[in-house]
Amino acid sequence: MPQVIAGPIVRKVTSTQCHIWVVTSNVGTPTLRLSSNDETISGDSQCESVRVGERAFIHLLSFSASQPFNDRVRVNYSMSFDDKANQASWEKEQAALLYDGQTALSFHYTETPETILHGSCRKPHFPGEDALAQVDVLHKNAFKQQANFPDLLLMSGDQIYADDVAGPILKAIHSVIDRLGLYHEALDGAVVNNTKELATHKHGFYEREQLLPQIATNTVLSSIFFGAKKKPVFTSVNAQNHLIGSAEIFAMYLLVWSDTLWADVAIDKEGISEKYSAIFDKENDALAGFVKQLPQVRRALAHIPTYMIFDDHDVTDDWNLTRGWEQEVYGNPLSKRMVGNALIGYLLCQGWGNAPKKVAPLIIKVQESMGENGLTSHDDFIDDLLDFNEWHYRLDTTPPIEVLDTRTQRWRSESSMNKPSGLMDWEALCDFQHSIIGKQSVIVVSAAPIYGVKVIEAIQKVFTFFGKALTVDAENWMAHKGTANVILNIFRHYKTPPDFIILSGDVHYSFVYDVRLRFRRNSPHITQFTCSGLKNAFPDGLIKWLGRLNRVLYRSKSPLNLFTRRRNMSVKAREPSEGYGELFNGCAIGVLKISQKNTDVQCKALLSNGKEVEFPASKDD
Repeated sequence: MPQVIAGPIVRKVTSTQCHIWVVTSNVGTPTLRLSSNDETISGDSQCESVRVGERAFIHLLSFSASQPFNDRVRVNYSMSFDDKANQASWEKEQAALLYDGQTALSFHYTETPETILHGSCRKPHFPGEDALAQVDVLHKNAFKQQANFPDLLLMSGDQIYADDVAGPILKAIHSVIDRLGLYHEALDGAVVNNTKELATHKHGFYEREQLLPQIATNTVLSSIFFGAKKKPVFTSVNAQNHLIGSAEIFAMYLLVWSDTLWADVAIDKEGISEKYSAIFDKENDALAGFVKQLPQVRRALAHIPTYMIFDDHDVTDDWNLTRGWEQEVYGNPLSKRMVGNALIGYLLCQGWGNAPKKVAPLIIKVQESMGENGLTSHDDFIDDLLDFNEWHYRLDTTPPIEVLDTRTQRWRSESSMNKPSGLMDWEALCDFQHSIIGKQSVIVVSAAPIYGVKVIEAIQKVFTFFGKALTVDAENWMAHKGTANVILNIFRHYKTPPDFIILSGDVHYSFVYDVRLRFRRNSPHITQFTCSGLKNAFPDGLIKWLGRLNRVLYRSKSPLNLFTRRRNMSVKAREPSEGYGELFNGCAIGVLKISQKNTDVQCKALLSNGKEVEFPASKDD
């Protein structure tokens, strides 16, 4: 068993603090030590740990330096274990994470980031290469040159797909659960009594929708839409292998962040029905490419401050999309448990490293509750997670970076249970406005684009009118009148920052918009850079036609623009160096370059094959 089974991943870094996320197979807690320019950095090292299995311990290592880190100077970090055998094992394992000429893992801090990477939507079995591996290529070149290191990485959602899981990776998940002894849990109101039965149940692979909760339709309208007496509580169309237990969630994170456990995973077809054999083989081929690139991904994340925020697939498709969805899901004990398990996984594997102080009360509770039988107060802790409203956070850089929670602070529709909820409610938007007023500039991270492609939003509006918002994932900022008006008024406020940069993902294609207020001499300069996905893409033929329709129907002088909520704003698309009009479709990671001396905003998509697609600004911007 390897000593370190996932990580280390560099998480939050400030001028005097750093946090490192790591998962070990032994109980001993590691100690963090820092150095720079061959001199030891003095300070205090701490380690918080949560045991999630017999041989699985999640740690967040923290170091508080007595003096601020030097700007853009590499800081070396090392982990040491008291047990000599564990230490020897880790020193041997660490070699795979070092670049040529390196003797230690490292990161750097700057208050004024100039190169920011961002991406989302990383589905392991998508038939395409993983663009996240390009972060490793950037670091490899930077170490050769000893220059041009990217400053930080922002991951804006769908870091895992808990609802859309390939059969082979579900096999790998069960293998990891057994090997690490990840804790199973009893289930109430489910077909299976305990999650340990999932691996051998006749519906455990490709038929899990039969294990998931369903409710009787009680209206004529719902009977028309769903065409049956019962409809599924979960609305994901790919729920055939939906993750259920917390052990499955933890195993998924370990398998998407690290290659370590894959070496001993044997994927067979035992329990796979013959009718699913072909799709199993197809997914396995795609998954093999994903696993092959994991060493690069793991090495890259060990060298750059990385920040994350959830979107729906980190939990389940359409998460909190409508008031009706929430009532049905949270009103059923199994579906509520599944959402809660995904949030436990997010807390320990993503949220913890973003803002450790904010989530400290939750960490204390999970430490007190987690034992050999899993969470002893499982449902109570899930209630705490569902009540928690501090998932958003801020990076005190220049410009400051505001990372928005667009999933748990919804503005629910009062007129209909089936209308989309606003991505943020009035109180959350007011807090956001208060935090940015008076700033010269700000970077906003929103999982969904604030300024979407108009023709796609129009299609979603039509479906919403007929009560089928869930069918087209109508989760855009303009779908809810209240949220749309408030967010647009924030941009129109006279004290709003003169320079806005919006980073977003979610949609599985990429585009850049420059936005100005009409009829305002001193309009703020708003640049929205949407880059999606890291390992996912939109159907190519469909995006080509949608791009054409958007150019025809919503050209600059089209009267249809008068019917959009953004009619008082000028939205100009930057033409990509390749793609369909204003849209580029393909696996990519966004590279944002900003200047501290002027308002230049350079955007390019770094493709999974290493090519670059540029989105040049027009000369008059």
